Amino acid sequence: MKNARKRWSLGASLTLVAGSLLMVATPMAANASPSPNACSLQPRVGHIAGIVPAIGHCSGNDARINSDPASGTPPLLFNGGSVMMTPSSSPLVITPIFWNPSGHTMASAYKSLISTYISDVAAASGQTTNVYSVLNEYSGNNGQIHYSVSSGAAINDTNALPRSGCTVASNDRSGIYADGTGYNACLDDAQLQSQVNSVTSAHGLPRNLSHIYVLLLPKAVESCFNAGSTTTSANQCTINHNPSAAFCAYHSEDSASAIYANMPFPVYESSTGFTCGTEANFGVVESPNNNPDADVEISPTSHEVSEAITDPDTATGWFDSSGFEIGDECAFTFGATQGNAGQLFNQTINGGHFLTQEEFSNKDFAITGGGCVQSANAEA
Repeated sequence: MKNARKRWSLGASLTLVAGSLLMVATPMAANASPSPNACSLQPRVGHIAGIVPAIGHCSGNDARINSDPASGTPPLLFNGGSVMMTPSSSPLVITPIFWNPSGHTMASAYKSLISTYISDVAAASGQTTNVYSVLNEYSGNNGQIHYSVSSGAAINDTNALPRSGCTVASNDRSGIYADGTGYNACLDDAQLQSQVNSVTSAHGLPRNLSHIYVLLLPKAVESCFNAGSTTTSANQCTINHNPSAAFCAYHSEDSASAIYANMPFPVYESSTGFTCGTEANFGVVESPNNNPDADVEISPTSHEVSEAITDPDTATGWFDSSGFEIGDECAFTFGATQGNAGQLFNQTINGGHFLTQEEFSNKDFAITGGGCVQSANAEA
C-alpha cells in the first residue's frame, strides 16, 4: 500500500498547487452576522488535508428536516485509492495519544471524556444513528466501507517535548485561551510525525489501514505546518495573534505510513478573535458534558477520523473538485440540536450526548442538493 500512495511535499506556499488548497482562518467580528461564505475555505496543502479552519462567524446553524448545504463544490469524487473500515481492514482501531509531558499536564476529565467518546463510537458500530454511518455509502479499491470501530487503549505519552521547531512569537505567549494564557512551545508537522512514529514503535503498534492515531497536544503548545517563524502568513499555525493563525486540526499519513490526526488543545473564547468552538454558531460554547475543552475537541476529532477513513493518504480517496473531503464540506455545520442552551447536542452515541459537525452524503446531495447530515437515517 505504501508504494502505491501518492506522496506530497509540504511547502510554505499558499498558492494552488496540484489541486491542493489551504484553508484560511476567518476572524470573528463583534456583533457580526453569520457569513454564508465563512466556511467555504481551502481544505488542504501538500500532504496535509481535512484542515478544520479557525473561524469567526459561519453559516452552520441552519437546522433542516433532511440536510444542510455543503461548503465546497460537491459531490465527492473518488480518486482510485484505498479507504479504511472495509471488510479487509475492519475494525478500525482509533487510538488516542495524550501527549502530556512534565510541565504540560492534561486534566484527567479531559482525557476521560475523549476516551469515552471513542469507546461510545466503537460500541455503536453497525448502527445508522450517528455520523459514522454516513461513511457506509463510500468505497475504495479495497472494498465498501462498513461502520466498524474498535477503541484502542489510550496512550498517556509523557515523553518530553522536543526543542520547538517553530517559534512562539512574543505576542502569542498570552491571550490565546479563554483564561488569558498562551503558548510556550511550538511543534511543526515533521515533529508530530516523529512523535507518532516513536510512540507506535515503543508500543509495538501497526501502521496500516486498520489504525488511526489521534495525537492530542497539551495546552500551551502551538502547532504549525512548517518549522520557523509564526509571524507571517508564510506559515500556517493554530490560533494566534499573527497572520499565520489558520487551523484547529488536520489529518495525514506520515513518512512511515501511520495515519494520524493532529489535534491541538482547543482554543475558544479567545482574544485573538478566532475560535475552534461553537460560540460562532450558537453564541456560547456548547458543552453537553460540562467539560468545554473536551466537548469542543470532540467535533474536530469526528471530522478528522471520518476524513481519514474516506481519504487515508490524502491523495487517492474521496474529495470534491476543490479538495474538500467529507468533513470539510460540513465544517461547523451542526443541524438540529437537542438539550438545554449551553449543553446542546446533536448526537446520541451509546447513550452519550455529543455535539459534532455533520458529515457529507453524496446520496443525499443528489436528491436534496444539501448533503450535510447527522446520520445515515437522516439521508433523503
